Amino acid sequence: MARGKLRIYLGAAPGVGKTYAMLSEAHRRTERGTDCVVAVVEHYDRPRTEVLLDGLEQVPPRRLEHRGTTRGEMDVDAVLRRAPAVALVDELAHTNVPGSRNAKRWQDVEDLLAAGIDVVSTVNIQHLESLGDVVESITGVRQRETVPDEVVRRADQIELVDMSPQALRRRMAHGNIYQPDEVDAALSNYFRPGNLTALRELALLWVADRVDEHLTAYRSEHRVSRIWGSRERIVVGLTGGPEGRTLIRRAARLAEKGAGGEVLAVYIARSDGLTSASLKELAVQRTLVEDLGGTFHHVVGDDIPAALLAFARGVNATQVVLGSSRRKAWQYVFGPGVGATVARDSGPDLDVHIVTHEEAAKGRGLPVARGARLGRTRILWGWLVGLAGPAVLAVLLNTGDLGLANDMLLFLAVTVAAALLGGLLPALASAALGSLLLNYFYTPPLHRLTIADPRNIVAIAIFFGVGMSVASVVDLAARRTHQAARLRAESEILSFLAGNVLRGETGLQELLERVRETFAMESAALLERAGDVEPWTCAARAGFGPPLRRPEDADVDMPVGDHMALALTGRVLPAEDRRVLAAFAAQAAVVLDRGRLQEEADRARALAEGNRIRTALLAAVSHDLRTPLAGIKAAVSSLRSADVAWSEEDRAELLEGIEEGADRLDHLVGNLLDMSRLQTGTVTPLIREIDVDEVVPVALGGVPEDSVELDVPETLPMVAVDPGLLERSVANLVENAVKYSPRGQRVLVSASALVDRVELRVVDRGPGVPDEAKDRIFAPFQRYGDAPRGAGVGLGLAVARGFAEAMGGTLDAEDTPGGGLTMVLSLRAAGSPPEAPHGPRDTAEPERQPL
Repeated sequence: MARGKLRIYLGAAPGVGKTYAMLSEAHRRTERGTDCVVAVVEHYDRPRTEVLLDGLEQVPPRRLEHRGTTRGEMDVDAVLRRAPAVALVDELAHTNVPGSRNAKRWQDVEDLLAAGIDVVSTVNIQHLESLGDVVESITGVRQRETVPDEVVRRADQIELVDMSPQALRRRMAHGNIYQPDEVDAALSNYFRPGNLTALRELALLWVADRVDEHLTAYRSEHRVSRIWGSRERIVVGLTGGPEGRTLIRRAARLAEKGAGGEVLAVYIARSDGLTSASLKELAVQRTLVEDLGGTFHHVVGDDIPAALLAFARGVNATQVVLGSSRRKAWQYVFGPGVGATVARDSGPDLDVHIVTHEEAAKGRGLPVARGARLGRTRILWGWLVGLAGPAVLAVLLNTGDLGLANDMLLFLAVTVAAALLGGLLPALASAALGSLLLNYFYTPPLHRLTIADPRNIVAIAIFFGVGMSVASVVDLAARRTHQAARLRAESEILSFLAGNVLRGETGLQELLERVRETFAMESAALLERAGDVEPWTCAARAGFGPPLRRPEDADVDMPVGDHMALALTGRVLPAEDRRVLAAFAAQAAVVLDRGRLQEEADRARALAEGNRIRTALLAAVSHDLRTPLAGIKAAVSSLRSADVAWSEEDRAELLEGIEEGADRLDHLVGNLLDMSRLQTGTVTPLIREIDVDEVVPVALGGVPEDSVELDVPETLPMVAVDPGLLERSVANLVENAVKYSPRGQRVLVSASALVDRVELRVVDRGPGVPDEAKDRIFAPFQRYGDAPRGAGVGLGLAVARGFAEAMGGTLDAEDTPGGGLTMVLSLRAAGSPPEAPHGPRDTAEPERQPL
């Protein structure tokens, strides 16, 4: 069975008209005779959307019970039995109710597609999984319902449903999206103009990238080599010379003139690794092009014009920017140059810009071949064999007559040996000296530097040529071996570096120490400054030696952008080492930025937590403190009223209400102050040794006498605690347990010794707490389930745990056998070594805590 086709209407935000567009498409297909059904549509009581359901066949939803309510979900089995040609499935990222066929609605859609049913669906850009962090940073809301990007990318058609932020806000204000009582909150929060603009840009860019992928795939499938100028892509050819900055800025200005312009800087390196480019200048240019929003590419190719054009056509570029040649006039005898060749071979679909610059026609050095990396000892032996070998061989051959052919083979063997040992130059010397000796001693006329027989001239020439060829091959092989070994070492270093940095295993100090050890330097420092005229400061340093005030004072400096540099002292590095050093410098900048971003994130997290606490405090003050105040005020006003003659019983009842309200206020204010002390870190426990049975009975004063059963043996060891903090912790735990214990069930408070600890257990028979929520119930300002606002501000357990940890103890929640919850307060026994205080625990969701 052929797989069905998926069409998705993508929107930037709720209310842009995705469902409306989907239903309109269904009506068009139905009018054309297509068998189309509505599998599930979320119309949210929007009249204009709901009207479009008329005339369309709907598959009844499947009703499922969840948390005491009945919810309707798409009945996938019913849709499969119906087997329509097209099914409408709204809200692709929706999470199904437990008990459904699949956990997510997009999985339901996969089942329909696998059955050969075409599906039309909708999704908002904020529900794409890869954009979750971006959307949260824009809107401040974390999307819990997401759909994998690959599911949307595999869609056969994606249609963007776009609407300007102003129009969407007007729709919102007119009540066409949310109910009237939700409009003001939505407009001032999620639907702010800035949020909508950013989400709209995300949607447009995502769809544009998708279109670009389709275009690239189409060009590849149909082998379209001709450039299609769908968007301006400008390729800048760099040589590593100082003119590169001018070219990059010129290309950036060209890109700004066209919508969606893109700059790609490319450096073509020869495959043999020989280049006259300045690695330092290339690093600066790479930073420049990235700062301007472009990308930097490193391409290997021996034919530079052909490699540049191949790269430009591969990325579907429309323009190429090159600099005027730096060669002098006489150097054009070697060829027309890169610029002229690219302009000639570019064709009609690629514009080539030749930009003048200050370095034009000033000349440039040609690449110089590096010598064979054979080692000093081998080169000395090569020279010894190349110079002394022919002389010794001539002496030995004068004792007998082996013939010219054999003499030449022996001299050739000496030349080959010199080449194998010392490379090119010793072999050349051996071949030249051997040719002279052969001519002088063994070629008629003897003992003269003349040759009578022309055939001997050919033989000596062949001998010299063979010696030269062997020497060249050995030299090239040695150079390739050295380059391969060096590149392997570089790749291992870079792989180790990238892996450690990306995994976050290496800090800046460790990275600089690694740089110092890798290059055998005395010290390594990362310097930075705020501006071009600002003084340099040291962000981090490793090694020994005097501190550096400027990068210029170091033996080696590697710039990272305009205002940062990696400086090394100890020796001058060869040019080939600077490539790896540039990678280290870039990674050092990344590590520094990451560390600072982490610090900013920690500060922002602390501020956010503080704001959350302050907001909760205000909420508590605005309601939970107002309620007892209102009760006290009403009771006092009633007692002071002269219009009513209160009986003694009424007066006693009103006074009791005043007392209860005052006690409640005292308790709430005490918890608020305790929580404030914990949040600001000002809790300083006064630890002393005391018996548990001296503190626990005092802590039970705030609960009814018959509500607690006490089991604290007198034989327990003493504990090292702050009596006041312990009393407050136990009081909060007991009051919390009493509130949730069933009527007639007493709370058990027991204590026992365990090695060097004393455990105090508060056991209730209440509803209990799920395992996944046992740690979250200690969050401040949380209440369990549907606890009413008057049940407290939700600080009791948070204060209890905070005080316990301040004293070096722990507080955890366990299940009570047979049902209920047990709070386990573990305290340090007197005489046992103190432990490090526990850090704050992360808590998130509201669970159980009414105090």
